Amino acid sequence: MLNARHLIRSLRERSFLVLRTGFRMVPLGESRRDRWREWFLQHFPDVRPAAVQGQSSGATPLRRARATANGKAVGYRSHQTGALPATPPARLVAFYLPQFHAIPENDEWWGEGFTEWRNVGRALPQFQGHAQPRLPGALGYYDLTHPETLRAQATLAQAYGVAAFCCYFYWFQGKTLFEAPLRQWLDDQSITLPICLCWANESWARRWDGRAGEILMQQQHNPDDDVAFISHVSAYLRDPRYLRVDGKPVVLVYRPGLMPDPAATAARWRQWCANNGLGEIFIAYVQGFERPDPATLGFDAAVEFPPNLSTPADITADQVLINDGYTGQVLDWRELAAGYSRRPPPAYRVFPAVNCGWDNEPRRPAQGRTYLHASPRRYRDWLVAAIARVSADTLEVAQRDAPLVFINAWNEWAEGAVLEPDARLGHAWLHATSEALRASVATPKATDAVASLRPCVVIHAWYPDAFGDLLDALRETTTQMRLVVTTGKGQAESVSAELARRGMSAEVEVHENRGRDILPFLRVADRLLDEGETLVLKLHTKQSPHRRDGANWRGELLDRLASPARVGQIVAAFQEYPSLGMVAPEGHVQPLHYYWGANRDNVRYLATRLGIRQPDAETDQFVSGSMFWVRLEALRPLLDAHLDEWEFETESGQLDGTFAHAVERVFALCVREHGLQVEDAATLCGGAHVDNGRYQYAKRD
Repeated sequence: MLNARHLIRSLRERSFLVLRTGFRMVPLGESRRDRWREWFLQHFPDVRPAAVQGQSSGATPLRRARATANGKAVGYRSHQTGALPATPPARLVAFYLPQFHAIPENDEWWGEGFTEWRNVGRALPQFQGHAQPRLPGALGYYDLTHPETLRAQATLAQAYGVAAFCCYFYWFQGKTLFEAPLRQWLDDQSITLPICLCWANESWARRWDGRAGEILMQQQHNPDDDVAFISHVSAYLRDPRYLRVDGKPVVLVYRPGLMPDPAATAARWRQWCANNGLGEIFIAYVQGFERPDPATLGFDAAVEFPPNLSTPADITADQVLINDGYTGQVLDWRELAAGYSRRPPPAYRVFPAVNCGWDNEPRRPAQGRTYLHASPRRYRDWLVAAIARVSADTLEVAQRDAPLVFINAWNEWAEGAVLEPDARLGHAWLHATSEALRASVATPKATDAVASLRPCVVIHAWYPDAFGDLLDALRETTTQMRLVVTTGKGQAESVSAELARRGMSAEVEVHENRGRDILPFLRVADRLLDEGETLVLKLHTKQSPHRRDGANWRGELLDRLASPARVGQIVAAFQEYPSLGMVAPEGHVQPLHYYWGANRDNVRYLATRLGIRQPDAETDQFVSGSMFWVRLEALRPLLDAHLDEWEFETESGQLDGTFAHAVERVFALCVREHGLQVEDAATLCGGAHVDNGRYQYAKRD
C-alpha cells in the first residue's frame, strides 16, 4: 500500500511537470495564462517540486503545502451591503494602485504584457499556513484601461463605506506612468467617488529580481520640475469631486526625504496655485520612511503608513517551511495593530492609518516579508480604534468635513494589502470596513445584563432520529434561546419535520459532509460572532457507530450540559463571572496526551497557524465529544485564523486523527490563550464530579 501511494505521488509530480512545461512553452494571453495557473493550483495543491519553487534541483523536499488561496475559508463573505451611517464618523481613504494594465515601459523591463497580475499568480506558499497565491474574487483579473473597471471599483468602495481613493501618481520630469485610469476618473463624471493624489516620488529600480542597482526610471527634483508637476496635476485638483480637507485639495508626497528642499517645493506649489486660481492646497506626507513634524517640511499634516516604521515580533522560526530555500521574514501582524493603536498622539496633525494585511511574496519569491495573523475582524477592531483616535486627537482646527482615516490598501495585490474581494474570503474585508463605521456611531443598548447573554444553541443534526432527542431536551428548559441547526442536504427535510412536529423554529443551514460537526460549527460561529452573539451551546447528534453505547455517550453529554436544572445556572455563571470562557460536561475534560499520537502534528500545526502557544500534552486538556458552552469571544484565535475548508477531510468513517479531531482539541486551548477559564458543569452547578478513568468512550467496543 505504501509503495502504491508513492507511485501515485510520483505520477502526479510527473504530470504536473509535463503540464507546467507546456504552460511555459505555449504562447497564451495573460488572461488565459491566469485561468490555466488557477487550474494548476486547484488540481495539484499538494505538488510543489523544487523546480516549481525556483530552487536548484533537489534543494527542497516535497511536502504538503498546507495553504491555498483559491478555495473558500471559514469566514468567507458574499456581497451583501447594509445601511451606512448617515453622518460617518470619519472619511475612509484607501491607498489605490493604478498599475493593473500593460504599458510599453513594463513590456521592455519585464516582458510583453506584464502587469502586477503576473507577480500575483506566480506566488507559492513558503511555509505551512502561508496563503499564497492570493487570487482575486468578484472583480477578477481586471484591466484598468477598461473604463468599466474603475467605475465598478468605485461603486463597490462606496457601498462599503470607503470615502475616497488615494491614488499613487508616477511623475518623472514631465513623464507619467499608469495615469490612464486616473484620466478616466477625470473624464467620467459618473464616477462620484473622490480621489486624491500621492506622488510616488522615488526612482524605480529593478528590485524584484535582486538587481536593485539598475535604475529603470530616474527621479530628479528641481525647481522647474516642481512647477511642472503642480501644473500637470491641477486638472485633478480643480475637479469638484477631488478630496479636500478644510476645503483645500489634498496632495500627498510619498517620500519627502528624497526632496532636496521640501519646504521650498511646498512654497512653489502654494504660490503657483494661488497665482492660477486654485487657492490654498493641503499638503501632507506619508510616514513610510520618516516621521518629522510636517511643519518643518512646509507641509500641513502627516499620514501614517502601516506596516512601515514598526517592529513587531519576528516569528519566522516558529514556521514549518515548505521551501527549505526560503530566506524571507515572518512577522506578527497582531503586534503591528497593537503598536500603532498604542502610539501617543504627536504634537502635529497626523491622520491615522490602518493596514489590512501584508505579504510581498509575489514580488520577492522565497524572500518576501509576511505579516501573519491579519484577519478582517482584527482589522475592523483596529479601524474602530483609529476612528475613535482621530475623533479624540484631532487638533483644534477648523474642520468642514469628517476627519480622514487612511487604509493601506485597496488593491496592493502583490503586497497582500487588499480590501477588494478575493477567492478565499470573498468580501470579508469590505464587510469589516462597513462594520467599523457602524460600530463607531452605535450607542450601547441599555438592556438587561442577563438578556444580553441570551444563549444561542448550535446543533449539527446529521442523524435526524437523534435530533429529536436534543430538541426534546431543549424544550424542557425555560431559558429563551436562539436555535441554529446545520445539517446535510439529504437530512434537511427530516430535520425540518422534527422541528415542525414540536412547533419549534430554527435557522436551518445545509452543509456538505465535510469536517463532521466541527467545520459547520466554525462557519456558523464566525457569523454569529459578527452578529453580536455572545454565548453559544454547541451540540450535535453524536452517534459514534464504532461503539455500542454511542447513544449513551450523547445522552450523558446532553444531560450534563442542557438539563433544565443546569441551563439557567450555567447562563447565570457566564453572566456573573466574566473570566468564565467555557463550560464542559464533567467527566469529559481529558488530558491532551490521550490518543495524542494521531493528533499531535495537526494540533501543533494549528497552534502555529492560530498564533497561540504550543500545547503541553502532559498538562493541557481538551473537551472530548465536542459539546460545550462557550463565550464566543474566547474562540477568536480559532475563528480569526480563517482555516481553509479544504483542510477538513471528507467523511469516510475516520475514528481519530482528522483535522476536525485536531480542532476539537484546540477549542479549550483557545479559551485559555484568551485568558479565560474552562470549568466543568458539575463545578458550577453543584453536581458530583465524575472520573471516567481512561476515557471509556474513546475506545472501540
